[in-house]
Amino acid sequence: MNRHVRKAALVTAAVTAGLLMTACQSGSAHSGSSGDGAKNGGARHASVSKTSRHGTSSGSSAAGQNSSGTAARNASSTRHGVTGTYTGGTVSYLAPGKYLVHAPGKTDQEFYVADDTAVHGAGRICGSLRSEARPRCTLDQLETATRKAAVTADVTLKNGIATAVRERHDVDNGTGSGSGTGAKGVSGTWLGNVSYLAPGKYTVSDMKGVEQAFYVADDTAVRGAGTICGSPMSESMSTCTLDQLEAAAKKGVSAKVVIADGVATSVTEDR
Repeated sequence: MNRHVRKAALVTAAVTAGLLMTACQSGSAHSGSSGDGAKNGGARHASVSKTSRHGTSSGSSAAGQNSSGTAARNASSTRHGVTGTYTGGTVSYLAPGKYLVHAPGKTDQEFYVADDTAVHGAGRICGSLRSEARPRCTLDQLETATRKAAVTADVTLKNGIATAVRERHDVDNGTGSGSGTGAKGVSGTWLGNVSYLAPGKYTVSDMKGVEQAFYVADDTAVRGAGTICGSPMSESMSTCTLDQLEAAAKKGVSAKVVIADGVATSVTEDR
């Protein structure tokens, strides 16, 4: 009886020990799995954060490059604007605030106007065709006139923007040894009496008294032989200024005038 009791106690102890070992192993495996999961989760979080930071940096860089590119293009456009004076040209409308000037001997040039562009008229833009005065016109009047037809004017540009547009009195086509060229003015050679009309504007009349109006420009070559300038005793012609031509033409002077598109390329006093 005692042996049976001891045997039963040993079996019970063995079973209990086995159950305890199984429970410990299971708990250890569960704990290890949870630790690995935490590590993996932490790694994934770090990866996502790194990707997010990299993406933000790239976006900012691209935005900066786009802004720099736009600024460079704007700066380039400003630097490359044309500066100069176009004398005796015709101004045509292209688009709101944008025009084209065609001047003799020069390439056609597009330009813009600004609020402070000085526009002066002589009958087409504003003012009166009968008056030599050139009143101040508005930009709207300039647009209205050039939409209808090209207007003869002197244009001064600075960085592609007109600082001044001064209308000229139209040069009428006439007869003589030259031929008319429509809106661009007349071209040819006239020999006769040169008379003053207005600042920068003259007429030359042939032997029959037929007059041809023309303009002078900064590059008009004026040569004198004693009346415009120089000495009548000299064998050679003298180079004169436009002021000297004006003073002589107010009294009247005989000269040969070469005209291109309504503007004199040369005025040579007749000996």
